[in-house]
Amino acid sequence: MSSAIQTPKLIFSHRPYWAECFGTASYLPTSREEMDALGWDSCDIIIVTGDAYVDHPSFGMAVIGRVLEAQGFRVGIIAQPDWQSAEPFKALGQPNLFFGVASGNMDSMINRYTADRRLRHDDAYTPGNEGGKRPDRAVIVYSQRCREAYKDTPIIIGSIEASLRRIAHYDYWSDKVRRSVLLDSRADLLLYGNAERAIIDVAHRLGRGDSIDSIRDLRGTAFVTRDVPSGWTVIDSSSVDQLGKVDPITSPYVDTSATESCKKNEENPDAEAAVEAVQAVRIIDPLQARKAGTDAAKTVIRLPDYEVVKNDPVNYAHAARVLHLETNPGNARALIQRHGDQEVWLNPPPIPLSTEELDWVFERPFQRKPHPIYGEAKIPAYEMIRFSVNIMRGCFGGCSFCSITEHEGRIIQSRSHESIVKEVEKIRDMTPEFTGVISDLGGPTANMWRLNCKSTEIESRCRRLSCVYPSICKSLNTDQTPLIDLYRDVRELKGVKKVLIASGLRYDLAIETPEYVKELVTHHVGGYLKIAPEHSEEGPLSKMMKPDMSSYNKFKAMFDKYSKLAGKEQYLIPYFIAAHPGTSDKDMMNLAMWLKGNSFRADQVQAFYPSPMANATAMYYSGKNPLKKVSRTSEDVVSAKGLKQRRLHKALLRYHDPEGWPSIREALLSMGRKDLIGYGKKHLVPPRQPVNWTPKHGKGRRILTQHTGLPPRKTK
Repeated sequence: MSSAIQTPKLIFSHRPYWAECFGTASYLPTSREEMDALGWDSCDIIIVTGDAYVDHPSFGMAVIGRVLEAQGFRVGIIAQPDWQSAEPFKALGQPNLFFGVASGNMDSMINRYTADRRLRHDDAYTPGNEGGKRPDRAVIVYSQRCREAYKDTPIIIGSIEASLRRIAHYDYWSDKVRRSVLLDSRADLLLYGNAERAIIDVAHRLGRGDSIDSIRDLRGTAFVTRDVPSGWTVIDSSSVDQLGKVDPITSPYVDTSATESCKKNEENPDAEAAVEAVQAVRIIDPLQARKAGTDAAKTVIRLPDYEVVKNDPVNYAHAARVLHLETNPGNARALIQRHGDQEVWLNPPPIPLSTEELDWVFERPFQRKPHPIYGEAKIPAYEMIRFSVNIMRGCFGGCSFCSITEHEGRIIQSRSHESIVKEVEKIRDMTPEFTGVISDLGGPTANMWRLNCKSTEIESRCRRLSCVYPSICKSLNTDQTPLIDLYRDVRELKGVKKVLIASGLRYDLAIETPEYVKELVTHHVGGYLKIAPEHSEEGPLSKMMKPDMSSYNKFKAMFDKYSKLAGKEQYLIPYFIAAHPGTSDKDMMNLAMWLKGNSFRADQVQAFYPSPMANATAMYYSGKNPLKKVSRTSEDVVSAKGLKQRRLHKALLRYHDPEGWPSIREALLSMGRKDLIGYGKKHLVPPRQPVNWTPKHGKGRRILTQHTGLPPRKTK
């Protein structure tokens, strides 16, 4: 339990575990037969995952497995086990050290259900794109089965699913606040973020004989405890955003003059003041605490209890704000949240990997292919990234609807130029199917490689939620010319014909380096470039923490200019979000008019999906804005929650689709905008449906899932 900033030990400098003598496996074993072939009598660590096992650096189980293997541990993989009993979890025997449990690269609920809570019937991380191969809330289910299989074996949970559920969180699918996943899974330890540093430390300490209960000082970990240890200073979370006391509204039809409380107060006028004095909490502002000499390494911030945030949306928004303000590894303090008679303790975020360490991770001996057990079956997620290269981690954009920052951190971790080039050469030399086209050279964001704060001192003190909103920070290095050099060197490699950039482009950053835009447009766009303005109106953009349309217009002008100079006919494909918190029907109407005015017709639209821990999800649930100070009287945020309104917002994005015209016409009439109904260019929709038109979905028909009325799936 420490938040002291220390220079961490390099992740590749640990003394290898004794089992290093067994060497490197071609694939990490998934069966007893494979273990026997390697000469293993047991596994030291078993990773349970909701994805098919693909030995590629874009798949979490492969990265963690290979990193632990390089430390000398024998690592086995149980991929997509049948969770109906504990038997499949015994396939590799009992691990000597621990089970590592993950849902996979995606949150299992987002993988399983659409934004309208409809059941998906496919799964890109499963052979044959087959759905239903992982349970809902996979981390909880897998952990419980591991405990049932071997009750004394430590269980460590991770992946994005666990990472984003480390404290009490709003669960969109059940429409309620759930407690920390640590309690429901009964895991011994939770690792959040990419977690290589933490998982290596945990493995070596358990390998030395330390008990799992003694590991309480690692950054990037969370665990359950009974109380705060002695010597710690507890700062109540209201020291960050002080919440005002709200009295319940009294019915005007009730005579309160004769109530017992009034009689007592009449007899003792100081009684109410005495109660207030007992309930008062001494507020210590973080700045005052630092001035008073509070040791950050021994300071923990108490979040509102689970029972409080479960029943009070304002306190939920407040807790979300505090959490996000404590995400900078340079100044974050530990957090604690009471759940009944237990405490969930979050240590500060992990120290980002250095370039040397990140290179080491990506240069493990990956086969870059699915495990042979899947035969010729196609795994769509692998097919999409098999010829792509991840060049960085993290995102400082801070978009409120996105969870990348909460999972990977705000500080960009970049691989070296040489390591990236080496991986492209490996793709060329190891993959017979390689046609010379690198499908992507990017990461969470295409153009944040090597963009960091100019001052490590400023960076360590910063508490901004975004480095680029509401404007680009003056301390941020925005020079993207090193990326130009990287693109050119990869493009000039023998056997490489084309390098495409498919990762999301931060266009407000791109325009800071016009030479980068020129290089991108001239050589790395395959006819279409997808970018994400997300909206055209200030209201929703301010809640998304996205730039206004002036940045988009500047980028579009550059894109068109350089496309013309290159003699290429290329197009921008803008992405937008429907039903985001803070979006009114009028905002969506204006966006639809912008789309029509710019001749855009969206085939697929994205509706806001309230994922755990995102700031936008806190807005959706609480009706408050955690991007600013939260109080009972602070800014209210309206969200489209009903299915009818969410469908209207999606229909407005697809204004050209007759399926949505009836609801659009109804909305326009209710807004007094009958002038937008007609057949002219200035009109949004025509006054009537096409001849012989029939609805795609039956009238009033509702598709049920477990989260909209269907009974739970039967178990064997």
